[in-house]
Amino acid sequence: MAETTDNLSFILNKPFDVTFAQQPKPELTSPHDVLVAINYTGICGSDVHYWEHGRIGSFILKEPMVLGHESAGTITAIGSSVTTLAVGDRVALEPGTPCRRCEPCLSGHYNLCPLMKFAATPPFGGTLTGFYTSAEDFCYKLPPHVTLQEGALLEPLAVAVHIVKQAELKPGQSIVVMGAGPVGLLCCAVAKAYGASVIASVDIQPARLEFAKGYAATHTFTPARVSAEENAANLLKELGLPSGTDAVIDASGAEPSIQTSIHTVRRGGVYVQGGMGKPEITFPIMELCTKEVTCKGSFRYGSGDYKLALEFVSKGLVDVKPLISRTVEFTDAEQAFKDVKGGQGIKVLIKGPNEK
Repeated sequence: MAETTDNLSFILNKPFDVTFAQQPKPELTSPHDVLVAINYTGICGSDVHYWEHGRIGSFILKEPMVLGHESAGTITAIGSSVTTLAVGDRVALEPGTPCRRCEPCLSGHYNLCPLMKFAATPPFGGTLTGFYTSAEDFCYKLPPHVTLQEGALLEPLAVAVHIVKQAELKPGQSIVVMGAGPVGLLCCAVAKAYGASVIASVDIQPARLEFAKGYAATHTFTPARVSAEENAANLLKELGLPSGTDAVIDASGAEPSIQTSIHTVRRGGVYVQGGMGKPEITFPIMELCTKEVTCKGSFRYGSGDYKLALEFVSKGLVDVKPLISRTVEFTDAEQAFKDVKGGQGIKVLIKGPNEK
């Protein structure tokens, strides 16, 4: 990447209203920060949701905001107290910086920090821009054999790592993953790296299931238009696990998938909600209670998740490259968002404005 001060940014003004505009090149305000020239950014479902609706839950767009948070780049400047990184280092960016002082932070759960500054989450701007500042300890130096494109996919991989950790998965256990989007597929890959013996991917799109079977799933299943109980019974019959699976992850957020999940997990098993959907749903609470299922949420990523994601990629335990459907120029970002909304491809990367 040539030296430049170009800071062209992809800005969301309101739903379906985006512009490209130059912004001032950011300056380092902390001696512990680094300045990163963004090379590649992946499009996440949350980015598309903001583009469509201008909000996710209580996070509401009130002023123009730069989109993007799945990024990797090259360090162009470092603060005076930075000791572990240098100009020219290629890094993956963990896009949220916690306060480091609240009870969740001090207890090791910084992803739950109420003062989290997270890229492309109002009111904080994102990484679809030329340059971005980040804390030194939230940048992960990429080994020479790991590409910047792979680095951009560490963010969704870290999400999957956190979800699978929440599932408390052990070697030899069985797991069902509802939804074969990027995070669902990566959950399958992480489960495989953890040593799961049965990994079932469930989706309604045949192309996604075909990909999942060749990627990390041992089984695939297409739910029918029947009750959640019947879909669960049919799934468990195909898996040869009549008593249920050790864990189920919902990475879809779809109400029927969530209902089927509770009927699929075994007695005493673990259910993890990783996908986001409607604020309220109908939920089989009696099934949850009588089977004494451990039910957990999963939000972003916490301590050690990015590090483990990088280890998986670096050591070849998880291959993220097959998920990259294509890479587009920065000025084609809006069309790329439309394509992702239309279900085209798995993961689309956008080049930084200075990437040639």
